[in-house]
Amino acid sequence: MNEVSSRDGTRIGYLRRGTGPGLVLVQGAMGTAHHFTDLAEALAADFTVYLPDRRGRGMSPRPYDGGHHIARDVEDLDALLAATGADRVFGLSSGAMITLEAARTLPRITRAAVYGPPFYPDGIDHDSIRRIGTHLDRGRPAGALVTALRTTGVGPAPLRLLPEPVARLLAAALLAADARAKNPAPKLRDMLPGIRYDFHVVGGMDGRMPSLASVGKPVLLLSGTGSPAFLRAAIRDLVRVLPRAEHIEFTGLDHSGPWNAGRPEIVAAALRHFFA
Repeated sequence: MNEVSSRDGTRIGYLRRGTGPGLVLVQGAMGTAHHFTDLAEALAADFTVYLPDRRGRGMSPRPYDGGHHIARDVEDLDALLAATGADRVFGLSSGAMITLEAARTLPRITRAAVYGPPFYPDGIDHDSIRRIGTHLDRGRPAGALVTALRTTGVGPAPLRLLPEPVARLLAAALLAADARAKNPAPKLRDMLPGIRYDFHVVGGMDGRMPSLASVGKPVLLLSGTGSPAFLRAAIRDLVRVLPRAEHIEFTGLDHSGPWNAGRPEIVAAALRHFFA
């Protein structure tokens, strides 16, 4: 593990794979560097790939700060770019929001690619974000998980669509089974507290898509036909806003397309061509 210090002193830990021009992969909610290892391996022959854990998770521990703002995540990314010399960035979901804002504000970035940035037509539900915080503060991880999935509109349909008491029982069983699983993946219960950062990142970009018209560098927009309609609509809106955007939609891929459990080799092929 390597690490850099962000402007406010937060330690950002990261992994490194491969050789070549530097490329940073920025994770979304409920994910860590671990979930991008297959994507990194698929890119490692052509790029030096950096896999950071965002603040509040894994290699980058930090207690949640209620005043968190997306600018802190951009500073974290900037510290990593400065330390490594990387100038290419890919972001998934809330990590895509960080990547877009970083592309707008950081001269170090020469090219950026994003998958599924969650711009909500009427903004994200901030009351639900507060409820997620209450669940976490009161030790109710199942309630936090269900509320988070219903707020985002992504994730397993039963947890989003069943009556809430039933969904919470199902979520509790899922968390318990995950805690017992013998695999190297980070545990869902351990990652849950970090989703507060993600929701404030997404909420911090409410209504700010027009500001991205000032991004003069090339941006690759990626989406999947299996993603929710609002995510696919957001990508189409971004195509019209970003002056140098290219859009690729993958047939059959959903919001987890770049993850180990998705089809990272397909996403890697598009990234390899764009970043080369």
